[in-house]
Amino acid sequence: MQLTIAAALAVVAALAEFTIVPYIKVGDAALQPVLVFGAIWTVVGGLEAGLVWAFVGGLALDVLSQRPLGSSAFSLLIAMAVAFLIGTALKRVRIIAPIVATAAASLVYSMLLLLVTSLLNGAAIPDGAANMVVPSAIYGTIVAAIVGPLAVAAVARRRDTERVDW
Repeated sequence: MQLTIAAALAVVAALAEFTIVPYIKVGDAALQPVLVFGAIWTVVGGLEAGLVWAFVGGLALDVLSQRPLGSSAFSLLIAMAVAFLIGTALKRVRIIAPIVATAAASLVYSMLLLLVTSLLNGAAIPDGAANMVVPSAIYGTIVAAIVGPLAVAAVARRRDTERVDW
C-alpha cells in the first residue's frame, strides 16, 4: 500500500511542479516538489518507496515537460539513492536526516539532470543554468526543514509500540 501511495503522490507532486510552483518562485530559486518530498519519503519510508517515487515522479515530469523520456527518472533515482544513504548514515539524528538528504539530493539531481538532458538533446549546457542550481537547492532545503521533521515525527509516533508502565 505504501508503494501505491508513493506513486500517486509522486504524480501529484509532478503536477504541482508545473502548475503551482511557477507562482511561488523566490528570485531564481524554483521549488522541486518531486525531489523534496521524494527525499523526505525516502528517508521516512525506506529505499523501495523512494525508488518508486523517483521512477513514477520522474516519468511524470518527463511527460509533462517534454524532456527526453527517462532523463528525470534516472536523475531522481540517483538522487533518491543519495538521500537514502544519507538518511541511513544519520539514523541516530533522524529528525535532521531529511534536511541534509534533501540538500545533497537536490544538488545531485539538478546537476545530473542538466548533464543528462544536454547529452540526450545534443546541446551544450546553457550558461545561466548552473547558477539556478544552488538557489533551488537552498529553497528545497528550507521546505524540507519545515516538512521533514514533521514527517519523521509522524512516522515515529505511528511506529511506537505501547510501553508497559510499572
